[in-house]
Formats: sequence, C-alpha cells, structure tokens
Amino acid sequence: MRGREDTRRYAVVVGSANMDLVATTERVPAAGETVTGIDFRTFPGGKGANQAVGVAKLGGRCFLIGKVGQDAFGDSLLASISGAGVEVDRVGRVKDASTGIAVILVESGGENRIVVVRGANERVLPSDVDAAADMISSAAALLVQLEVPLSAVSRAVQIAHEAGVKVILDPGPAPAEPLPDSLLEMVDVITPNQLEASVLTGLTRVESQSDAERAGRRLLEKGVGTAVVKLGADGAVVVSRTREPVAIPGHRVKAVDTTAAGDTFAAALTVGIMEGLDDVEACVFANAAAAISVQRPGAQASIPTRSEVDAFLSRHPSRL
Repeated sequence: MRGREDTRRYAVVVGSANMDLVATTERVPAAGETVTGIDFRTFPGGKGANQAVGVAKLGGRCFLIGKVGQDAFGDSLLASISGAGVEVDRVGRVKDASTGIAVILVESGGENRIVVVRGANERVLPSDVDAAADMISSAAALLVQLEVPLSAVSRAVQIAHEAGVKVILDPGPAPAEPLPDSLLEMVDVITPNQLEASVLTGLTRVESQSDAERAGRRLLEKGVGTAVVKLGADGAVVVSRTREPVAIPGHRVKAVDTTAAGDTFAAALTVGIMEGLDDVEACVFANAAAAISVQRPGAQASIPTRSEVDAFLSRHPSRL
C-alpha cells in the first residue's frame, strides 16, 4: 500500500483499556443454563487500547489517552500496550476504581458476546483531553470510540476538528440513543457496524448493501463527512459526498474469534488516512487487516502487522 507523506506522522486515540476475560464454548448458555467451556484465557483489550495497538502494529506512531486502575490488570495492560509501540504517558492511574474488564464468551464458530465493566474508563474526563490539546491539535488523525464518557469523546473531537485534524469515530459499543448532530458534524469518517448503524439512523435493520447505503446517506445528512458501514463477513459500504456508494467485498476466511475485528478495521483505516489514501483505498486495507484478525484468538494479539496485511493483499487483491 502506497500513500502520500503527511508531515504530521502520528495518531491520537482517546478510549478505553480493558483486560479481556475470554471463555470459549460450543454455544452460549440460555437463561438459567450452565454449559461447559472449552478454554479460558486473558488478553489485553479495550476498544481504545486495541485501536492504538493496531495503529502501532500497522506502521503508525500512536499516543493513547485513557485510564487504568492501580492494580495488576492495569500493570499488565500498560506493559502490553507500550510493548506494542504505543506511547502511554497520557494513560492515567486511578486509585479508587479497578481497571476495566470485558467478559467475553466466544462460540466455536467465532461469534462473541461481550459484557464490559468500565471501571477506570469512566474516569476519562474532558480535563484529561484538554491537558493533551496540543498533542491532539498536532496529530494527523484522532480516533475515538464510545467506551469512555461521551463528554471526553466530544471534547477530543472538538479540539481535533478545530485544528483541521482528521476525526475517525468508531461508534461502538452501540449508543443507547442517536448521537447528537453537533458531534457528528465534526466527524470526518464514521465506521458503524450493522447494529450501530441501525441505532444511529433509526433504521429498523441494516443487513444488505442497499440498507448500508441508506444508513450511510442518513449519516451524511447528519453532517458526517464519510460513512463506512460494516457488514461483517460481507465487507463494507463506503458512502461519501464525492462519489457513488462503493461496496468493499469481504474476504472469505475461517473465523476463529471476531473480537477486535472492528477495532482492527478502525486502526487500519486510520493508518491509511494518515498516509493519504482516499476513503475507498483505506477501507480496502482495513478490510484485509480485519480478515486476518478474525482468524486468530484474542483482541490485541489478533491484530496483524503491516507486513502481514501487505502480504495478504498481494495474495487477495481488491475486487472492486
């Protein structure tokens, strides 16, 4: 993948850091039922941390703004995230809250169910963002999600937007209600999955390519620059103001664990944008990275390196 050079060579991620407690089972239990699991592991996770690690593994410099507890999980997360090349000076330690955790049930076919306990992630405040305003204003891109308070996310987006920094919003987990247009108007690229697109637009369902196009147009009406509506194994649809909608075909691979596939997609998309690719080219790169990630267990551990994605694309070129 070749992009144009950007003089601002780093991304800032504002978001969560969790320890993922992952149990694999043939199927998830019904209400009141107990099933026997196949395997249990712990993995560093959290959408913000995953995406920051993704940017670093895919070749970009990245700073993470977030918080963890003063506990063993916090120690482990910081060691893992910094070990992947992410700069963590802006990740604070909280005395009176635990590090966030995610309890994840993964079915043998790769689909997952996730319960998040936010812990220290709830303590990410607009003041923390203001303290890093100069860093955000000088970045090539800001990447945010919704696992930390919306007030902090909104402040980060505002700072970036006013400085002309590209803003990428991964609107997960799905918000309880649509996001305010005042926030969406400052977003350059939004990357909802099917459920998130439904919640954000009010559409009953988003399943097909035509549904995704309709959802994308509604998001553009709310002020977003470009909407990338993800359709899981069926790829994604890019809806922008400068061209007709473009469907990015999915890659047919054997899914082991879909945890962090969306985070991998967002990170790779951000790297592509940082390097000057247009939205469609960046999505082709992101789609390939996500396809690799679902073939591996875990969150950050599943995110591929840049060389792996480049090799995958050489074997599976874009079918646009």
